[in-house]
Amino acid sequence: MARVVRSCIQSLLKMVNSVMGMVGIAMILYALWLIRVWQKHMDELPFGDEYDGPAPWFIYTLLGIGVTLCVVTCLGHIAAETVNGCCLYLYMFFVILFLMLEAVVTADVFLNPDWEEDFPEDLSRSFTQFVDFIRLNFQFCVWIGLSFVSVQGLSFLLAMVLKVLGPDRYYDRDDEYAPDRVPLLRNSFHPPTYVVGDPVYGSKSDV
Repeated sequence: MARVVRSCIQSLLKMVNSVMGMVGIAMILYALWLIRVWQKHMDELPFGDEYDGPAPWFIYTLLGIGVTLCVVTCLGHIAAETVNGCCLYLYMFFVILFLMLEAVVTADVFLNPDWEEDFPEDLSRSFTQFVDFIRLNFQFCVWIGLSFVSVQGLSFLLAMVLKVLGPDRYYDRDDEYAPDRVPLLRNSFHPPTYVVGDPVYGSKSDV
């Protein structure tokens, strides 16, 4: 029974963890598209030597978060497959770290009326366009954000339950197959043993 429950939780963790991977891939693709737009705008390499202004931090940040999410997704798949305690702890650490960062940014946006001043200036205007898109589609973005946070929380919960269950016991598997091997050992054929020596004759009285 425990093996069936463990297998189901492993499959659920892989499925939920794949959502974070898809979000990370989407962020990477969006960041690459922003880099392409920045190239066209500057008519040169995005961060060339002739450009002396500040780097477009929003593109860097978006690309870094996307790559980090993909790495965490790979770590989650490894942890779900192997049920390794170290991998599960590391995966839960990264998930809770993302949740804390998201909570800090959300609190700053909703509680600080001048929250845009906390971020440096982005000359690529990608950050401004992103903020305008969120304001125009606020309800949709709120549901997307809550869904992503719920996925992260569910991933953390499943990883914690999987850590409590622990890995599959190999000696249990040996015990299951032990009764099948015992009859073969008991019914195994032992060849007769022959002793070579001088023949033994009976006494004359026996004759």
